[in-house]
Amino acid sequence: MSNTSQRPSGRSLLIDAFKAAGCLLIVLHHLAFYGPMSDVVATAWPAVVDWFYDHGRLAVQFFLVCAGFLTAGSLARYESLSLSEALKLTWQRYLRLAIPLLAALSFTVLVSEWVRPDFAHASLSAPPGWGQALAHIALLQHVLNLEALSAGIWYVAIDLQLYAMTLFCLVVVKVWPRAQTANPGVDGVDARRWVLWLVLVCASLWWWNLDTDLDDWGVYFWGSYGLGLLAWEARRFTGSGASEGPVRSWMVGALMVLVGGVAWWLEPRARIALAWGVAALLITAPSVWLGGQALGASRWRSALEWLSGVSYSVFLIHFGVSLAVSAVVTAYWPDALWANVLGVLLALLLSLLLGGLLCRWVERQPPTVWRWWFWVGAFKASVALALFMNPVA
Repeated sequence: MSNTSQRPSGRSLLIDAFKAAGCLLIVLHHLAFYGPMSDVVATAWPAVVDWFYDHGRLAVQFFLVCAGFLTAGSLARYESLSLSEALKLTWQRYLRLAIPLLAALSFTVLVSEWVRPDFAHASLSAPPGWGQALAHIALLQHVLNLEALSAGIWYVAIDLQLYAMTLFCLVVVKVWPRAQTANPGVDGVDARRWVLWLVLVCASLWWWNLDTDLDDWGVYFWGSYGLGLLAWEARRFTGSGASEGPVRSWMVGALMVLVGGVAWWLEPRARIALAWGVAALLITAPSVWLGGQALGASRWRSALEWLSGVSYSVFLIHFGVSLAVSAVVTAYWPDALWANVLGVLLALLLSLLLGGLLCRWVERQPPTVWRWWFWVGAFKASVALALFMNPVA
């Protein structure tokens, strides 16, 4: 594996802003989508609840594009990969994703069984079975058409698939004959990688993403993720030569307009338009926005960094938190507007708090196989307890 460039160090203001905003929007979307507190809040502010219900999910595009952008940066040091190297990196990615997921699922399963006797609501999943639990460990629950034990965890499986697809492209690059050029660093390796990613982006935006039956597979979301990959490469491409910079910028702009324009012409989709806009901003944003110096060391900057850093853990834990808060509010003040408004706010704040703890105690710890086994055991124990409490399941 040869080094071509190193991923820029430090935080990115723009990436942090996207991830922080996406984190809040996804939590509020699920609070609006699953209820029952939002059903009461909607009696007073129907437009607000409906907006989060219908449009909050678009925040997923922030995560997809940013994930592609960051992945391209982290993999830029590799010219290519052998299959064994790609599998090793995929396993490492799985550990980083699965360990906090299993911890959060253990919490959610226990909360679900705690509230089940007095909380009959459609947002509550059925007691888990052993096959369902194993599918969650392997991130195959949606592929096998099994009910998810928490909201939004389909994204974790999709993230792993997209990362594996990206690595497979580098495996293909290894066996793809390199063109004999004067500047192979830009026109050789980068061109091959660009071509692979661009072809998959076009296939996804123009074909796979039009078929909702494919939404359990990474190919459905590759268009958004791939735009992030291309955005990172585009910044390097347009900045690699001072004299050719303007010409290359026009080339990248024309290509982006073509890809997005054809996708919109085939079928207008707000989610794809948003992903295109995020990628375009990542390409054209001033370097200071990506470097993080814009806000300096202000409190806003610290808050943005913190929320961005814990966004994955908040995403994993918030559904269990909202179940607990919803059960309490519904049991004591089912129709009180003030109680349900406060309940929504409390669920949001507790999700941030517990997400921060999950991030500190689990996500940021080294993702070792031993820790994975520990949380697999904890998850299995929570499922066993659920089955003990509900032997009919």
